[in-house]
Amino acid sequence: MRLSRYFLPILRETPKEAEIVSHRLMLRAGMLRQESAGIYAWLPLGKRVLDKVCAIVREEQNRAGAIELLMPTIQGADLWRESGRYDDYGKEMLRIRDRHERDMLFGPTNEEMVTEIFRAYVRSYRDLPLNLYHIQWKFRDEVRPRFGVMRSREFLMKDAYSFDLDADSARHAYNRMFVAYLRTFERMGLRAIPMVADTGPIGGKLSHEFIILASTGESEVFCHQDFLTKPIPDEDVDFEDRAGLQSLVDDWTSSYAATSEMHDEAAFGAIPAEQQLSARGIEVGHIFYFGTKYSAPMRANVTGPDGQDAPVHMGSYGIGPSRLVAAIIEAGHDDNGIVWPDAVAPFSVGLANLKAGDSAVDTACEDLYAKLNAAGKDVLYDDTDERPGSKFATMDLIGLPWQLVVGPKGLASGTVELKRRATGERETLSAESALARLTQ
Repeated sequence: MRLSRYFLPILRETPKEAEIVSHRLMLRAGMLRQESAGIYAWLPLGKRVLDKVCAIVREEQNRAGAIELLMPTIQGADLWRESGRYDDYGKEMLRIRDRHERDMLFGPTNEEMVTEIFRAYVRSYRDLPLNLYHIQWKFRDEVRPRFGVMRSREFLMKDAYSFDLDADSARHAYNRMFVAYLRTFERMGLRAIPMVADTGPIGGKLSHEFIILASTGESEVFCHQDFLTKPIPDEDVDFEDRAGLQSLVDDWTSSYAATSEMHDEAAFGAIPAEQQLSARGIEVGHIFYFGTKYSAPMRANVTGPDGQDAPVHMGSYGIGPSRLVAAIIEAGHDDNGIVWPDAVAPFSVGLANLKAGDSAVDTACEDLYAKLNAAGKDVLYDDTDERPGSKFATMDLIGLPWQLVVGPKGLASGTVELKRRATGERETLSAESALARLTQ
């Protein structure tokens, strides 16, 4: 992508309304524009990151056996009355009426709707287990939306819902998602710690929040330091191996880890002092097992092997991709801007032409641009006539993992400069060597 033809509205000044790092940097880097309180337009740079986050989430959900569908944003109130949550949910639910005076709502979550879909088609235990997920915009009318997309009213959510015959099978579904979440966040360059959590309005008795540590985190968390070095399951993990998955989950839940709401001071105190870790944390995922909380009142039953009908056991599993983009920035930034992990960066390489209009520099940049694109690299080519200092500042602000700098002085000696954004390391190389480094 040529920057001269791209839409990248960089802000040089820090917006006054932005209270935390991710909000400031997303606005300054031209990723977002606020349209009203807690509601944002995702501009091209932000949309690219959001799409890459969603792609990783989707790949790991599919790998774990979940099946994608797409449910509506607007839901009928009758389903929520059937489950008993319509009057209980609170003012966060946006309630509306259509032209026929039917009660509707903008969905804050989808337990009722997915249960209705399930009961319409599934009758026998032979059709189980089943896990359905979608990635869809939600709305919760937060009383005080703040921190940009970290706590917005409209947000993108991946929510999955598992259906199983009994508690044992449901626990295996829970374990599948538990392990899938560890892998999802690791692929984004994050170390997510699963912590015992309150089930809140979703309900149930088993729940874990996945927390990343960040100095700007919204709440205090407590855990054993072992979580910082524990190996993440690799891509060949067998999701059909019940005993193997249970062993992985047992290992990841054997050490103390809890949010402030669930903190047990005595249990934390039993950890050797040098292994205690208290820090700020950001929630990036939340999983629940809630048994028959929705299936029983909504009569989502299946016929079991004994010929008897019984409500299925359910769980739900959420990741907020829009919130996750902000969390990645909170965990990865410096004084100059964002430091993206390679897997979610909007572009993998920033190619800076330091003297646009110079025939030798233009020719060298066009050659590098064509070859990088041919190698499958996402390249943002700054072909504008901005000053070099401005170009360097923009590249640092938007956080592209690699910066390839081409100028007349370097070309005169047959070299270009390659900078690694995460470390600040710079190398002077031939164009061919730089290209080989970026495409290896």
